[in-house]
Amino acid sequence: MNKACVLVFAGLDPSGGAGIQADIQAISDAGAHPLPIITALTVQDNQHVHAVHPVATSILVDQVNTLIAHGTVIDAIKIGIVGSLANAQAIANAITILRKLNPTLPVVLDPVLASGHGDVLTQGDAVQAIAPLRAFATIIVPNLPEARALCDGNDQLASQAKRLLQDSPNAMIKGGHGEGDEIINTWFHGNHQREWRWPRLSGDYHGSGCTLASAIAARLAQGLIMDAALDAAQNYTQYSLANAYAIAAGQLIPNRLKEMS
Repeated sequence: MNKACVLVFAGLDPSGGAGIQADIQAISDAGAHPLPIITALTVQDNQHVHAVHPVATSILVDQVNTLIAHGTVIDAIKIGIVGSLANAQAIANAITILRKLNPTLPVVLDPVLASGHGDVLTQGDAVQAIAPLRAFATIIVPNLPEARALCDGNDQLASQAKRLLQDSPNAMIKGGHGEGDEIINTWFHGNHQREWRWPRLSGDYHGSGCTLASAIAARLAQGLIMDAALDAAQNYTQYSLANAYAIAAGQLIPNRLKEMS
């Protein structure tokens, strides 16, 4: 029996809270198989990023080409931090090749511009670094600060959605950085708009964005339509945050591997 496979581009977080480990756990828990490509080695704990070292683009290319050459069936792609503009361009080239094999291959772009505390996660300008990937995204899932940065500082949700939809057919702007007792995540697709409202949990979490984006990718890989994938992935993410645990002082780690009741 073959499993749906998700090709993942993300950085290595030694705390295990975010990045490639978060992706592997979320994808695996959804019943899909992760194909992990590490784009950057980071020096970080569950609170702050201290340094980022992009992986050489040639290594990234060799890893992807080996999977493609062997005939590995890729059912979705999830992109987190890219590490550098050169890596982003290499990922864009890989998607071009893979979409010749599967024109409808879903790509989930999590435009990680900085850590939750604002620490740099990409060499050079982070917005420019992911620019080659925006037009390849089936859905882009920025938080509020990321949406603002991607939309030239515009704070208006409707205007942000209009700009993001110029690149991608779907955008979900996450409201975790907002205020109030509820987190509002809003999905935009053409003229369609849908909101999800979640109770704001106490505490801060390391890797919540990675968890959600990978959960979406896993469900798209398994054939769910977009709104069903978004609904299931958010339920899973909310559950993982509600059951988060500590490894040290600072942000909590989402419990991504506990079975949902």
